[in-house]
Amino acid sequence: MNKQPEITDKTRQTFIHVFCDLYSQKPIEKISIQEIAKKSGYNRSTFYQYFTDIYELLDYVEERVFKSINEEMASREFSTHTFQDALQCLENTEEISVLKALLGDYGSAHFVERLKREIPFERLIVNLPTNDALTPYLIEFYISTLISMFRLWIRNDKDLSSEELVKLIDSLFANGITPFHIFGKVNSRPTDSNEK
Repeated sequence: MNKQPEITDKTRQTFIHVFCDLYSQKPIEKISIQEIAKKSGYNRSTFYQYFTDIYELLDYVEERVFKSINEEMASREFSTHTFQDALQCLENTEEISVLKALLGDYGSAHFVERLKREIPFERLIVNLPTNDALTPYLIEFYISTLISMFRLWIRNDKDLSSEELVKLIDSLFANGITPFHIFGKVNSRPTDSNEK
């Protein structure tokens, strides 16, 4: 007798949720199938009905994220502000907790590299010379910075609105950190020459 699809999906979702919770706290090598099964309320044999091992579970989670991002990208017209579009594609993935785990301290570099390829970040950079030897470095700097800022934003439980994050990133790329650095100095140290 076959299980009902909604029960099967609920069980799979439970394994995914527990795995992502653990993966955001420790490296994948320190996560056991026994631990996932126990925290999920199932036994190991039930886990094996869905995944052959933890790495297959990780692959499944990553594939779902990319499928969700690609569906989101396909469903929208990209504006001239492609970073904001890319941010919304990431933000609109099924569960932000999954991204928090995949982009967290213990997430894989492979996932980040694939994320760079899946989202058309290169469209964010205009007026770059195409044959210049520096171009790949400039693109890597830009994309890596965007992903790092997004990771920090997720880690900080979205303490800024997405609009504030986009504005901050735009300002940093346009003006650098100098305006923020000077602002910090002005507030922390008086500039009046009469003070001793």
